[in-house]
Amino acid sequence: MDLSLKGKRAIVCGSTQGIGKSIAIKLAEHGAAITLIARNEKKLIDVIDELKNTSSMEHNFIVSDFNDLNTLEKKFTDFINKDFKPTILINNTGGPPPGEISKASKKDFKDYMSMHLHTSHFLSTSLLPIMKKESYGRIVNIISISVKAPIDNLGVSNTVRWAMASWAKTLSNEVAEYGITVNNILPGFTDTERLRSLMKNRALSSNTSTEEITNNTISNIPAKRFGKPEEVADATAFLCSKAASYINGINLPVDGGFSKSL
Repeated sequence: MDLSLKGKRAIVCGSTQGIGKSIAIKLAEHGAAITLIARNEKKLIDVIDELKNTSSMEHNFIVSDFNDLNTLEKKFTDFINKDFKPTILINNTGGPPPGEISKASKKDFKDYMSMHLHTSHFLSTSLLPIMKKESYGRIVNIISISVKAPIDNLGVSNTVRWAMASWAKTLSNEVAEYGITVNNILPGFTDTERLRSLMKNRALSSNTSTEEITNNTISNIPAKRFGKPEEVADATAFLCSKAASYINGINLPVDGGFSKSL
């Protein structure tokens, strides 16, 4: 099976920690040149140093906050005008904070819809002309297992994730004839800083310990453990490869069997 990405340039969003960073490293291991996008320049430089130890390809980064779409649009447009030809895009952005949907404000929905859907749409449509010219494109959206069923106390997140999934499926049908695929990865409970924060929040709201909440959560996962960011990265690398050229418009759970849906 050919999983080589040699000669490809990949854009990886939210790539200074957790799943995004693991994806950047994995794609570099498979031969891709990586452009990182995140808001913390120091962390970006640190990840670039790690990528240089992984491969000899030219890697670079864009410093931008996904909360500021106007600035991102300008910086990204300048980037692709420098004759870079990215044909792989990983849309990955930090999730909204926990909370009941009945207590969410209009601003909450507006901010996180912009941060996720509007940003992903801008980046994707900006790269489509390049992908069409190359007759090759891979857009992979890192969303959440909540696309299969809502997760309690993640009201805004559930709503935004579903919107992302519907957008991606629609786009996948429009671009497939050009050799472009659009797929979603749905991570389950993955051992990241965000998950640890969610476990702590649940513990505080239920007046119990983080350890107890963690153990209860793990007991509901058939694999009896949390996932690793590297496992999400492996699935992402496959979808980016030529081997996955006829896989399009899917939601791929990477959740240890947590989802009860078919």
